[in-house]
Amino acid sequence: MDTYGPMLMALYIRDVAGLVGAGSPALTPVAPQVRPMDHSHLTAEVGGEAALRYQWEFWWSQLVAQSPGAEPTLSPPDFPEIAGMPALQRVVQAHYGAALNWEQEQCRAYSLMAAERETLGGHKILADLVQNREMELGRSARDFTLTIVEMPLAEQRAWFIEPDRLIMSEHLIDDQQNFLSYVQPVIELLV
Repeated sequence: MDTYGPMLMALYIRDVAGLVGAGSPALTPVAPQVRPMDHSHLTAEVGGEAALRYQWEFWWSQLVAQSPGAEPTLSPPDFPEIAGMPALQRVVQAHYGAALNWEQEQCRAYSLMAAERETLGGHKILADLVQNREMELGRSARDFTLTIVEMPLAEQRAWFIEPDRLIMSEHLIDDQQNFLSYVQPVIELLV
């Protein structure tokens, strides 16, 4: 379980651009809420909102496919990592400083929360799920990896990304019953 800075950056950009429902999976807005702004003046000459949505979704799909350990960064001021996506580049250029500050603030808050969870044994619930599934099956678990990427999202839920990843609201684990409703089926599938 961890958070992922580049995905945080992308979600900030999505929300500030007002791209409601964009991406697969289409995650809920971030919390605390980011105020959307009109970017038509920036993107009109390069395809408008439709191009911005398409380019953001392409960027998001790349981030979802990456392992959270690999930290790709955006390189200001030209952002060559998103070259060929002019609408997205313009929006990122306009909001990079605020997005970076927001991402860093969320990463710091997550680190404090994760340390507190570790101290209180909050991650034990995952080990218990695996152990209970092993007892149900009467065998040891197969070797598997489950990567849980926690994000500061408004809705307390999780999205399964095959074959072995969950994107989850960072406070979902605090609601044990709700947490189990999303994670237990995935553990049963993988064990």
